[in-house]
Amino acid sequence: MTDEALKTPTDIKSNAAKTVAEALNGILADSFALYLKTKNFHWHVSGPHFRDYHLLFDDQAAQIFATTDAIAERVRKTGNTTLRSISDISRHQTIEDNDEGFVAPGDMLVELREDNLKLVESLRAAKDLADDAKDNATSAIIDDWTDQAEERAWFLFEASRNG
Repeated sequence: MTDEALKTPTDIKSNAAKTVAEALNGILADSFALYLKTKNFHWHVSGPHFRDYHLLFDDQAAQIFATTDAIAERVRKTGNTTLRSISDISRHQTIEDNDEGFVAPGDMLVELREDNLKLVESLRAAKDLADDAKDNATSAIIDDWTDQAEERAWFLFEASRNG
């Protein structure tokens, strides 16, 4: 069976839908990478702010994971296919993994903030593509995902401030 057998009918021109799907697959890969990094930091945070950061990272990871199904389903609704495996994710992700044995809590906050802001950039670019494709549903839902990533970055910024 080929991808053609999974082609969902859509009124969006196939090239435009494919371009949006490629952007969404990149966002999906980055969302999984960011989810796992956030859980990694949740599991390995230590220090005087342990409880606050542990809970913050868990809340943010849950929020990130909650978007993954909606992202993949937008790709499928437009007649395209989405990611299939961890190796597929690694081929598409732009957010870097962190495999360090120890990361200082302050560095965790900064790294996750920067990753969320990188995700915002990708979401804005994908929104432009969706608007150009007249893919109103994708464009609208991207607004919610952007707002969530901006809020995560804001919380991480505020938590990282001294004083």
